Amino acid sequence: MLINLSDVLSEHHKTIEENVPVEMTEFKTSFGRFSIVDKQDVHIVVKHVKQRELSITGEANVVLEVPCDRCLEPVKVPFDLKFAKNVDLQESEDAQVDELDEKNYIDGYNLDVDKLLYNEILIGWPMKILCSEDCKGICNVCGQNLNEGSCDCEDTSLDPRMSVIRDVFKNFKEV
Repeated sequence: MLINLSDVLSEHHKTIEENVPVEMTEFKTSFGRFSIVDKQDVHIVVKHVKQRELSITGEANVVLEVPCDRCLEPVKVPFDLKFAKNVDLQESEDAQVDELDEKNYIDGYNLDVDKLLYNEILIGWPMKILCSEDCKGICNVCGQNLNEGSCDCEDTSLDPRMSVIRDVFKNFKEV
């Protein structure tokens, strides 16, 4: 959804306060595609600060379905997004790079709300997503989900650095 910023940047400096629907249906990144299972409208407020500088604040709630990092079962991950941005439209692209601030959500006089939300979800992405704290994961031999039951595979995942010690114990087994 695009919001026209020309009213805010005009001489009258009207404040824009809108509830904007989220048009994204999935969240695409280099590490996968994740469907958005629940979303609420974004409440966004755009105010004029000075000259060509804007203050953008907003709130949104989005729920994504992401696989568990251990067992790969789908997990619903809520993102309660609250953001406040100060955007200087006169600032050159070189200055933006120096500040490490990406303003790819503003194109000319339009604010792309979906790109802004995409950036906020990416910033708030959790380091590890688990279906439960005691998730057992999957067997690295057969792929059995260990939360649903154990498998009959032999545990061959011994540390290769310990092979010398393992050989010593094998040699003295006869005693």
